[in-house]
Amino acid sequence: MPVTKSAGGPQGTVDLKLDLRSPPKSAKKLQSKDSSFWDGCPSESPGLKKTKGITAFQTLVHLVKGNMGTGILGLPLAVKNAGILMGPLSLLAMGFTACHCMHILVRCAQHFCHRLNKPFMDYGDTVMHGLEASTSAWLRTHAHWGRNIVSFFLIVTQLGFCCVYIVFLADNLKQIVEAVNGTTNSCHYNETVILTPTMDSRLYMLSFLPFLVLLVLIRNLRVLTVFSMLANISMLVSLIIITQYIVQEIPDPSQLPLVASWKTYPLFFGTAIFSFESIGVVLPLENKMKDARRFPAILSLGMSIITALYIGISSLGYLRFGDDIKASITLNLPNCWLYQSVKLLYIIGILCTYALQFYVPAEIIIPFATSQVSKRWALPLDFSIRLAMVCLTGTLAILIPRLDLVLSLVGSMSSSALALIIPPLLEITTYYSEGMSPLTIAKDALISILGFVGFVVGTYQALDELILSGQSLPFSNSTIFIQ
Repeated sequence: MPVTKSAGGPQGTVDLKLDLRSPPKSAKKLQSKDSSFWDGCPSESPGLKKTKGITAFQTLVHLVKGNMGTGILGLPLAVKNAGILMGPLSLLAMGFTACHCMHILVRCAQHFCHRLNKPFMDYGDTVMHGLEASTSAWLRTHAHWGRNIVSFFLIVTQLGFCCVYIVFLADNLKQIVEAVNGTTNSCHYNETVILTPTMDSRLYMLSFLPFLVLLVLIRNLRVLTVFSMLANISMLVSLIIITQYIVQEIPDPSQLPLVASWKTYPLFFGTAIFSFESIGVVLPLENKMKDARRFPAILSLGMSIITALYIGISSLGYLRFGDDIKASITLNLPNCWLYQSVKLLYIIGILCTYALQFYVPAEIIIPFATSQVSKRWALPLDFSIRLAMVCLTGTLAILIPRLDLVLSLVGSMSSSALALIIPPLLEITTYYSEGMSPLTIAKDALISILGFVGFVVGTYQALDELILSGQSLPFSNSTIFIQ
């Protein structure tokens, strides 16, 4: 938010996974904002100053809440795509690898800060300087591409998050409306709810667009802080209620496959890496700490907590609902007012988070665009671009109204590049000229290759699933609900 990630990143508990991987002009603008925004937004980096650093505990809280959002709600289905044994083991491995890549990014940034005598360096600048330090003359000549590539993947990632949010909003509101006549005060009856006929989920998406347009027109970070805090509170309460429900009745897990089909594993990879895509919060947090020397230990502890939460929620969710698990676990909750309120809380939280996730892509694109026109046309162009970007995310969500496939596609396409492919290559370009062990080079190459394989296979599988489900598109979002 990632705002990284958030700002999430679905990324507190909001999925704010935005980071400062924007061009220097945008980054300087963000860094000049008031630092109080960081306290309300887990993955935004405006105002990260060394003068009033945050404690180790505050850093840990920001790191954990920057990872908690919509991604965790899709992990139970991801575990189904991997298997009840393979899923948790893969999440453990991915959590360890993602944490390692974050440590690599921090070390490389510190290396260039000391060499160039700079107080802070964002993701894009770190990659650019890493290419400048390369032994390849071609890479040194084209070092500015590094920053541009990071900015491109950031834009894709954050707008992808926005698409996920629109699908999530439509799915959950549609289910609430369909089951409103059967909603009761009791959450223990085992009965089939007769759904009320309602409009297609894509019409719900369209109905949200006017509200989203109004939200993204807010350009003041102080105002967005209010929305961030509201999103944090609503999602935290929702996660607590969801957790207490899924642990109540765990059926016999013997019928669940230990290892699922290899054909569905790429979908697991995309959703899982989507959830772990919080590498953008690392450098802003490290820069903000009072004692930055303690940051590596805090980072390891925070990622351990996050990985444990992911494994716990995803495994329990799949054990609880089995093959009936849906793209978001909120869609499996009983049809009583307590759990319907959870969906409403998440709708409020995600609606607020949209503006925060939207902020960094806007700060990359809009300053560049407005610099090309006169001051007279700058503000109209600013609003026009914001409107166009919201319409773009709405259009993409309508074209791909499968929440599980959107999660996997965004994770595979962009999150894998930012979290797995780029950091190991950055370490090689940074330290190769100074001497690296063959084992370290092999390790970095292996991580990047695995990330690239996940990028290609995960993207292909998600697109293939979208093509196969194209004929049943009007029904792909139906919320048939059995209590």
